[in-house]
Formats: sequence, C-alpha cells, structure tokens
Amino acid sequence: MEDGRCRLGLAARLELVRRIENGQSLRAAAAALNVAPATAHRWWHRWKDASEQQRQDRSCLRARPPRPLSCPWQLDQAEEARIVQARRRTNYGPARLQGICRRHRSTIWKVLRRNGCSRLRRSEPRRSYRRYEWSQPGALLHIDAKVLARFDRPGHWAHGNRSDRNRGIGSVCVVSVVDDHTRLAYSEIHPKEDRFSTTRTLLRAAAWMREQGCGPCEAVMSDNHKAYGSFRFQAALENLGARHILTPPYTPRWNGKVERFQQTLELEWAKSQIWPSSLARDKALRSFLRYYNRRRPHTSLGDRPPISRVHEERRQDS
Repeated sequence: MEDGRCRLGLAARLELVRRIENGQSLRAAAAALNVAPATAHRWWHRWKDASEQQRQDRSCLRARPPRPLSCPWQLDQAEEARIVQARRRTNYGPARLQGICRRHRSTIWKVLRRNGCSRLRRSEPRRSYRRYEWSQPGALLHIDAKVLARFDRPGHWAHGNRSDRNRGIGSVCVVSVVDDHTRLAYSEIHPKEDRFSTTRTLLRAAAWMREQGCGPCEAVMSDNHKAYGSFRFQAALENLGARHILTPPYTPRWNGKVERFQQTLELEWAKSQIWPSSLARDKALRSFLRYYNRRRPHTSLGDRPPISRVHEERRQDS
C-alpha cells in the first residue's frame, strides 16, 4: 500500500523516470508532473542506483516507512527490561519511576508504551474464563435485580445541578430473567428485591418463556442474595422442576448474561432520554422489552434479535 503522504503514486513515479530516460531534464519532468525538482531528483536516483531485480518488481519506487533505520540513543534491552520490571513491581507511573530508574519521564513512558504496560494496573490481572451456553431454549434462566431511583422531575443527572435533587422519594427494583440460549429477556418492576418479587417474577418469566416457544426450565442461576435462598423461592424452583445454581462470591461473570442485560436496560431504557418522571420511565419498560426481544440486533446472536433463536429451534426461521 502506498504512503498517503506521497504526492506521486507508483505509476506516476514510473512515468517520471521514463521521461528522464527519454531525455527530459529533472526540472522539466518535475514540472510536467507538478512536483518539486527535489522530488524528481530523489526518485530518479533511487531508480538509477537500483538493481535489475528491484526495477522489475518496482520495489525501488515504493515509499519507504517514515522511520529511521537505526536509533543509536535508544535504550538497550537490558535497560528497558529494568524499567518494565520496576513498573510491574511498584505499579508507579513515569513520574515516580523517574527517581528509581534514573531516566527522564518521557523516556520511561515510551519504554512502557513499547512494552504494552503504559496503562496503570487497577487490580489483579483478569482471571481466565470460559464461555458457556446451554443448548436448549429455556433450559437455563438467569435472574438478577437492579435498583433505580424514583423521581417526580428530572434530577441532577439530566441538568447537572446537584443542589436540585429529588430527595426522599425512594427507589424501585427491576427484576430481570434472561434465557441463556436465546437471550430472551423478561423484566418486572417491584418496590424492592425480596422473596415475593423474585419468586413472582421467576414464575411469570418461566410461563412467558414457554409461551414464546422455549422448553421447560431445568435450572435457574442467581447470586447469593437472601431473597433467592428463601423457602418461597426454593418452593418455586421445586414447582418448576429446576435446580438452583448459585454463583460463587465475587464472580458476577458467571451470571454475565443477565448482568449485561441490566447494563443495556440502564443505557437504552432508563437513561436513554430525559424522562419527565420515573412513572413515565417505568411505563416505557414493556415497549423496550418488546423491541429488545423482537427487533434489536444482538451482537452475540449475529446481529439478530433473541426471538430469532426460538424460531430457529422451532424450524420457523426464515
């Protein structure tokens, strides 16, 4: 690929050297192609000094990378390794590493960037993970809840004035259930996350999934909230004939499908616009769920809506 900064392309450079070979002067050939004489001088001498093989494959007329062939003042590998080791041991930035490594901070930053460690390590390295997906629609349901604030007028999130805040109005809880295979989502709004709201939502979600064409529920995955350990919730699981899968502590990635759906709810529904009140926002939830399940492209499903996987399993996919 030719360098975008060059005025002449490969064909124009070849025409330039042909004109000079045919007797035109460097200045006349440069004027004919509307370039500086210095440009014509450079390409002509590259052509003249090239070998026969380089002329045949036109490699002598191709743009060279805009970097020096050598950099004598660049640090050697041992010195760069010492800076990288100090970075990994202390997690200091270039300014603080300057006193340890005895190098200028700009030099340290370039070394860190070359070695892929210029960004601060905020936590421990990410653990390895393995993606999973149950093969049957409706077999595994993920359940989780998200708390949203009530408001009777747009608050500081909308206008930025933190002195004008809706105080003492309370909050609502959105309990969501997501199918592991199809990503079909079902949500209900309740006053809080307790054994009553989670149990009712799960039973209605399982029935709704069956109406859409999913199979029977075999397992339900949740976190360790006390609502999911209640006798009422366990009785609902027994009624569905499903076993309970609890995620280990501090591992939300196990329940990642519903966790990601909660983010989508917040971005594309709860904070998609400035709502006049939380009541208007809550009324729009059913419309958003209809759009999410039947029309919204889902990246993990090949940019198809979740309902398409149900149709695919039932051989109704067109």
